[in-house]
Parts: sequence; structure tokens; C-alpha cells
Amino acid sequence: MSASHQASPHKKPRQGLRGRQVEQQTRDSLLALLGTPPFERGLLIEYLHLIQDHYGAIRKSQLVALAALLDMSQAEVWEVASFYAHFDLVEDDQSIAEKPIKVRVCTNPSCAMAGAEDIWSTLNQKSHPGVQLSRSPCMGHCESAPTVQVGHHTLRNASIDSVSHAIQHQDIQPSRPDYLAFQSYRDAGGYRLLQRCQAHEMDAQQIIDELELAGLSGLGGAGFPAARKWQTVRQQPAPRYLVVNADEGEPGTCKDRHYLESDPHRLLEGMLVGAWVIDAARCYLYLRDEYPAIRSILLKEIAALEHSGLVPAGYIELRRGAGAYICGEESALIESIEGKRGFPRQRPPFVAEQGLYDRPTLVNNVETLYRVREILEHGGQWFSDLGRRGQQGLLSFSVSGRVNSPGVKQAPAGITLEELIEEYCGGMMEGHRLVAYLPGGASGGILPARLANVPLGFGTLQEYGCFIGSAAVLVLSDQDDLRALVCNLSHFFREESCGQCSPCRLGTDRLLRLVQERGWNQSLIEELAELMADSSICGLGQAACNPALSIIRYFPELLSAQEENR
Repeated sequence: MSASHQASPHKKPRQGLRGRQVEQQTRDSLLALLGTPPFERGLLIEYLHLIQDHYGAIRKSQLVALAALLDMSQAEVWEVASFYAHFDLVEDDQSIAEKPIKVRVCTNPSCAMAGAEDIWSTLNQKSHPGVQLSRSPCMGHCESAPTVQVGHHTLRNASIDSVSHAIQHQDIQPSRPDYLAFQSYRDAGGYRLLQRCQAHEMDAQQIIDELELAGLSGLGGAGFPAARKWQTVRQQPAPRYLVVNADEGEPGTCKDRHYLESDPHRLLEGMLVGAWVIDAARCYLYLRDEYPAIRSILLKEIAALEHSGLVPAGYIELRRGAGAYICGEESALIESIEGKRGFPRQRPPFVAEQGLYDRPTLVNNVETLYRVREILEHGGQWFSDLGRRGQQGLLSFSVSGRVNSPGVKQAPAGITLEELIEEYCGGMMEGHRLVAYLPGGASGGILPARLANVPLGFGTLQEYGCFIGSAAVLVLSDQDDLRALVCNLSHFFREESCGQCSPCRLGTDRLLRLVQERGWNQSLIEELAELMADSSICGLGQAACNPALSIIRYFPELLSAQEENR
């Protein structure tokens, strides 16, 4: 070894790990909280939730100790913890209130239209010791906007008085709604389908054929045929996994929440039938963190299901999201289940071939699996015939905005907005005239009132520059500001971009600045949209410009008025 590479005789050898050292007291406190080693690397996010819930925040020394317990680098643990919005990372010497009350105000379109900005402004004008205020993206209660969460307590049709009352009385625990519990579900015929499968009274291929006849599609937004996905995964080598995507975060979408908090076992039975068809080694149910009441329900009902002997203990793993919209994308969701940042994966390979822990994985949305029992009990043809205008089956439309009766509406695929409003929503609110609507949430674009007679279904809206997505329908009237709506949605996309790919990370920021300008540079917005659609890794970046493009295409008078007023 040359002299330049020889160790200095005055330098002491390194003791312990590189980087910040683990504090014994912090390590001991984490062991008391997390339980007995060994700890699973894939449960990193669950451990972070335990720390956050117990202390109200996560200190850096705790991240250092957690990294040591998991035999991970401190940088990797920090990257994961800082990726998710629901983890509050603080310095060790930073003073924090004893378990501060977190108040999240949803300011996405449905809630903004219902007065959420007034609630936010009023709360910020007052002093609330021990309270942390923050804006929140959609919480999935769009039919009862505005929505505010005080701790884990969700306030529907919130007002400044109801929020202040909840803060004052520390009403922070989730309120569990009435729902169909295990025994009631079973008394009504539940799990007979699963038992028929387990007794081999039904054939796996027969089930796939019925789903294909029904025309059941992935109802999380992509619309991929469910039967084809099941068949693909079933043909892959074991072990295989099944993952339920219960991370609905598309602004305006509340259908999965509706089914999970009213009839959770219908979803669980559909999941277990799918697991039987593909011979899954284990099921994972990934639930968004904005649904604490549903988490309470699922913990209770999964335990009842295990106690009944229908599934072995531990076969169903309930995982908790942490406030990242991007984890609704199936590969990002899988990354999150593995305890990583929710970065979408490059394709191929597809998750059906190489998904969770690099094994073949069936990922289905809540509504898709919720439909399985009724299809198999009544027949695929029965379900298919429920559609209109050549579309198959039913869709669950999450309707919000300027209608008399908002909410989750089970309606025929192929129905028009005009029919949906009149037949299911009690018409427009008094004093409001239909001007526009979002047919598929934030990503699905905006259509004018003159196209309210277009069938709503998979493949029916592409020629208009829109898509049905998760069927989140926001109805807009002559009293709504479409430019403000586009700014709201563009802000959402910028905040929720995972930042992995530069076209989306930089593009969503540039888009927001463009639409906030008094006069829009239409050619630049269109050029940006083309670049983002062609080069973004996932659908967030690919569709982020859709609302702005819709305004350019269908509402040129708004842009002309802007130019005249400059």
C-alpha cells in the first residue's frame, strides 16, 4: 500500500455504525412499542404509523433506532418516512405538543365548492394550542362535503362550529357506522359461494368464464378486463399473491368507502374467491389512511372471519396507507406494501407476472371484487344485460356537486349524465344551471353541458378527450368558476406527484404556474401536455393536463374573456 493510502497512526479506528449513532434509551422505547424482534423490513410503514400514533410525530433519533432494528440504512428509512404526507418528522430538540390534534381540511373541488375554504380561513385566524392545521386532498366523503378530520374523527357536512366543538372536546376517535357484520352477512347467505369453491363444487375456469361473460372490468379507473387479469395470474408459477387496492384517492371518488363501511364482507368474500381461483398464498388489503373508521371495521371483521375457520389466521394482511395519492397506482401500491416509497414501476414486467415480492400478483379494486358474488350468483349474462347502449353491467358513480341528491349511485354503464342527474340525483339544485361536468374525477377531463347526452362507460369518452376512470362525477353549474377548478386540480397533481420522473415532477409545477396566469399560453400548455403524456411513467403525469386541455377545447370563451381583461 502506498504511503498516501496508509492509515494515520494518530487516527483511532471507527467504533460502531457509520452516521448518527443509536441512542440506547430511544432503542429501548421503540422495542417496548413495536414488540419483540425480529422485525420485518416490509412492515416499515406500519412501524412508522405506530411511532406517529404514539408520540404524535417521529423524531430523527427514532428513525436512526428503527433503521438499526431493521438492519436498514438510515437514509432509506428517512426516504420512506419523508415520502408520505401523514408522517410528521421533527428534530430531537423540537418542542411538540403532547400528541397534538391534527385537523385536516379537505380543499379539493367538491369540498371547496361547499365552503371548505371559508372553514380553512376561519380556523387559521384563531389560535388553537396543541392543534396542527393542514389542507388535505380528497377524503372520500364527497357526497357530504365539506369534510374535515379532527384526529381520526371525520366530520361530514362540516362547519366551523362542528370543527371547533370537536377540537374543544377532543372528539378525535373514529365513529364506526352501522354495517353488516360477519354473522348477519353469513345468515343472509354470505360465504356460501366461498364454501362451494373450497368444496370444489365450482371450477376455477368456470368462474373466470362468468366474469368474462359479465364484462366485469377493473373499476379503479383502468377498466382492464377482470377475467383476463385473473387468467393471466393463474397461469403464472406459484407462489402468487392477491392485493386489494382500497386506496381510492381520486378527487370526487367515494364508492369504495361506501361499500367498505356498509357491507365489508361482500368485498372480503369476493377477494377470497379470487384468491381461491389463483391459489394465492396470501391476501393483502391496502387501505388509505383517511379511512380510520373502516380500518376499525376491517380489523374486527377479519378477526371474526378467522375465528369462524373460513380462513387461517394471518392469511389476510391489512396494510395502512400514509397519505400518498400515487399509491392508488398498482405498482406504487405494491412498493408501499413492501415498505418502500410509492414509486410506480417501469413496465414490463407487469405486476401480474412480477408483482409483490417479485411474485405473480392479482391487484383488484374494491368495487371489482365487491361485484364477484352477485355475478356468480345471478350469472354473467344477467350482469352484462344491466348496461345501456352496448355497455355491460353496473357502475358505481360517485356524484357530487350541484345536484339535489349526491352520493354513490349504482347505475347502468352507458347511462348519460342527463339520465344520471334526473333518475338518480333528484335533478339540479334550485337556482343552478348545468354548465359542465367531470365524468371521471380529476384525471378524466371536463365536458360541457351540450355533451351531457354522451354514454358514460369504458371507451365512450376518448373521442372527447376524456375518460370514465373511477366514475367520479362532479356536476358544475353557472355559479362555478371553471378556471379556479382547473387551478385546484393542477395544484393537486403538483402536490401528489411522487417526483420519480422529471416530466411529471417538473411538468405539474409548470402546469400550475401556466393555469394561474391571467391569460393562458394555450400552445405552451398543449406542448407540455403532449410531452407529459408521452414520457411520464404513470397515469398521474400522463393525465394531469386533461382539465386544462378541456377548457381550451370546450370553453374558449373563458380564455377570450381573460385576454380581453388583461
